[in-house]
Amino acid sequence: MKHYYFFLVFLLFSSCQYFEKQVPSEKELLQKELKAINWKEVDEFPSFVDCDKLENKERREQCFFIFLTQLIQEKLSSDTLSILYPELDTIEVKVTIFPNAKMKFEPLFPKDSVAYDTIKIDSILHVRLVDFPKVNPAIKRGIPVTTQFILPVILKVE
Repeated sequence: MKHYYFFLVFLLFSSCQYFEKQVPSEKELLQKELKAINWKEVDEFPSFVDCDKLENKERREQCFFIFLTQLIQEKLSSDTLSILYPELDTIEVKVTIFPNAKMKFEPLFPKDSVAYDTIKIDSILHVRLVDFPKVNPAIKRGIPVTTQFILPVILKVE
């Protein structure tokens, strides 16, 4: 009978290892989480104060792009850009918004753009595209992030 109790106690203590679960390592959890994150999309798009009042995410995004495009067009419409280059009706502008709410504008030209001076157009854009209203940067998982997008800007001759 003594052997029976000894065997029962031994069986009880050795069976506990079957109930233990393997805990994944921190690196495995991190890698799994990083793979699950979609790095091509943000949780909240950048926005201006006027657009923050909108509740719908899609409308807020649309408001931001419309407002930014109108501001750029207004700043460029009073310039000699459309007079110097009348054949240039649309400029694609690469907009970068940094986490500290700074904005950077770069014109994108076709590879074979020899019809106009790209350096001159670039300098005109850098001089004109300043003093924008405060922009709130994009948010990804609660952290401000850098975003880039391309806006087609229509130059208007008045």
